[in-house]
Amino acid sequence: MSGTGGPKIAPTMVNKETPVSGFVELDQVSLRYTDDPSSIALYRTNMSVAKGEFVAVVGPSGCGKSTLMKVVTGLWPPTAGEVRVGGNAVKNPLSFVGMAFQNPTLLPWRTALQNVMLPLEIVKPHAGRLARERAAYEAKARSLLTLVGLKGFEDRFPWQLSGGMQQRNQLCRALIHEPLLLMLDEPFGALDMFTREELWLSLQELCLARQPTVILVTHDLREAVFLADRVLVMSARPGRIVAERTVTASRPRRLQSTYEPEMVALVQDLREHISAARAKAA
Repeated sequence: MSGTGGPKIAPTMVNKETPVSGFVELDQVSLRYTDDPSSIALYRTNMSVAKGEFVAVVGPSGCGKSTLMKVVTGLWPPTAGEVRVGGNAVKNPLSFVGMAFQNPTLLPWRTALQNVMLPLEIVKPHAGRLARERAAYEAKARSLLTLVGLKGFEDRFPWQLSGGMQQRNQLCRALIHEPLLLMLDEPFGALDMFTREELWLSLQELCLARQPTVILVTHDLREAVFLADRVLVMSARPGRIVAERTVTASRPRRLQSTYEPEMVALVQDLREHISAARAKAA
């Protein structure tokens, strides 16, 4: 149930000169893909995400939200500035990250259970323990599938699952190795509204149970304020954080809370920031 007062709109708290501190830190990060000035995707971006916090990132199309994901996880090194996760500079792809994308990317020849187990075959220290502790790991995978409503579908292949079920399967796979950081890039963007809302509840339940640090990139402002502790707004390309809003509603949250006046006002406030960023770039 959400708090009786609903979520509150906090003042903008953005200062490029303020040192960042947290589990995930971007300190004056810029990224240019080529020497062409038009390829600058991020410019002097600061961001701080506390351990166990759920942060949503929104902004105009092409503002660098997905690029932000790449630099945080070490998939693409920044041109300038520094990325730190857990107090360490990110120099290579991080192994303790769980990721989920708009397309589920499940392996079609593996069942739902086998897809969930996949990271355990790759990520240390689980890969070295899997052979002798398979029963325990499999029980954990089944527990995750049950948590998102996939009990009884463990032996189904991806083509036997609906789009929403495939996304639930992907979320379980992203969490099975207990990642310290969960990165979600538009994971529900291709689904219909009713399925998206069901998955918001599934993700909320997973995060309440597992307590990972989460960064969600989304275009859906209702999704952002329903799921996140804070919502960060990016400028038009080259992207940087230009505003943030805090959602103070208690958890677990109800879908109905997104229609409460203060939640609606928060969504509208974010929309105005994005519209202003889009207009400035035009």
